[in-house]
Amino acid sequence: MKILITGGAGFIGSAVVRRAIADGHQVVNLDKLTYSANLENVASVADHPNYAFEQADVCDEAAMKAIFARHRPDAVMHLAAESHNDRAIEGPLDFVRSNVMGTAVLLEAARAHWMALSDARKAAFRFHHVSTDEVFGALGEDGEFTETTPYDPNSPYSASKAGADHLARAWARTYGMPIVLTNCSNNYGPFQFPEKLIPTVISRALEGKSIPVYGDGRQVRDWLHVDDHAEALLLVMTKGRLGETYCIGGDASKRNIEVIRMLCEHLDRMAPANTPHAEKITFVTDRPGHDFRYAIDSSKLEAELGWKPRMPLLAGLEDTVRWYVDNRDWVEGIRKRGFESERLGLVKA
Repeated sequence: MKILITGGAGFIGSAVVRRAIADGHQVVNLDKLTYSANLENVASVADHPNYAFEQADVCDEAAMKAIFARHRPDAVMHLAAESHNDRAIEGPLDFVRSNVMGTAVLLEAARAHWMALSDARKAAFRFHHVSTDEVFGALGEDGEFTETTPYDPNSPYSASKAGADHLARAWARTYGMPIVLTNCSNNYGPFQFPEKLIPTVISRALEGKSIPVYGDGRQVRDWLHVDDHAEALLLVMTKGRLGETYCIGGDASKRNIEVIRMLCEHLDRMAPANTPHAEKITFVTDRPGHDFRYAIDSSKLEAELGWKPRMPLLAGLEDTVRWYVDNRDWVEGIRKRGFESERLGLVKA
């Protein structure tokens, strides 16, 4: 298939691009190249004959129409989004524009393209909208999100993603668009931009700086390795039932403080300092609207498509720490591009 992947220079998007190329698909990587995007993430496939890159904003109607006309994709995987909660609190309208308006513009461009296809290509076309578990709000001490959990977003970011999800479903129900939707848990792995929890902890530790933790660090997240997620996304895109939603989780729920201590243990072995890295942990004021617990039930995806996460959390964290230790120049390159260093002082999740 020829797949148009939006946000393909980002963390999750680049993993999908690399996996799709490895699986034999043609890929058109559409990315605006905002602060968190990095073409180094797809350098391993940049010269592949099945790869093409388009720099454009999903909110640009003319650009979207032109890209669909130029490449005539068989499918769309929509991952482009503003995704960082702290930035959403500081500038919510940017998130509404990118995540809500951008999704609507892309859906309309895809619909016009789909309507003009031959009957055979029209029947095979798919639009995969990729979302987050944060649209469901927060859980208490027990329970898990499922495909039928009511939406209850608590932050500008999660509300904007919820809006995008509703738009995708509306285009399916109103126009008959062949849409599938996924909601995932927290991702981690190589190439993650250093403002999220795990790369922040690693980069701070490698620099000998303090490791700030929001609140008491008892917030719970279900951790999903990005390569497992990429595999699941492509499986849903190719074989998922149209009109359906699939939850994708890592089956690895841990409190933030537990994950941080696991990272510190790996760092003590791979990049030892004068004192154990865990002694650098400091607790700071929690952010507004910080959800307490997320956990995902992926049983529908397992039952229908046979997918289960492959990467155990302990091994995944070890591999991730090793990658950042071995690729310190990647983080340094981000700093040289102007990323505000003070943002690395906050732990994100």
